[in-house]
Amino acid sequence: MQRLILLRHGKTESVAASGGDFERRLTERGRRDAALIGRVLAEAGITPDLAMVSAARRAQETWKEASPAFPHARCENSRRLYLASSEQLAQTVATATEPVNCLIIVGHNPGLHEYAVSLYDAAPPNPMRDGFPTASAAVFRLAPSGAATFERFLLPREHGGGAD
Repeated sequence: MQRLILLRHGKTESVAASGGDFERRLTERGRRDAALIGRVLAEAGITPDLAMVSAARRAQETWKEASPAFPHARCENSRRLYLASSEQLAQTVATATEPVNCLIIVGHNPGLHEYAVSLYDAAPPNPMRDGFPTASAAVFRLAPSGAATFERFLLPREHGGGAD
């Protein structure tokens, strides 16, 4: 694997109609921002071969909005990515068995944020230090040894999104 994208789900409703966290839906802003970040990534030539997506509704909807920018990406839905810890995310990446050039993981905080911060290798200040907002994406290059090199952190508000 040469590149890893960590994408946090888009902005969600506060409470699902069912009352359960797993079923929370994206807001209109969440849908717009997810589609926007997908386009920004694709325009930068950062296109995943494989998407590993949390089975939670908000992550599924985020991928649905972002995926048109990546027409050739395969998708794997995973219940184990729901609220996965940094360690679980690292294990998911390390044990990916398919030959993949670029992997995108669509998931949740705090694990996604903690994992991104743990991979950060560039000079301070770390743009992710204070948070990993909804529909944000962190991009890393991966060496054959597994070492990560930070490439960029994309925030919807820096590309015309993020406001209702």
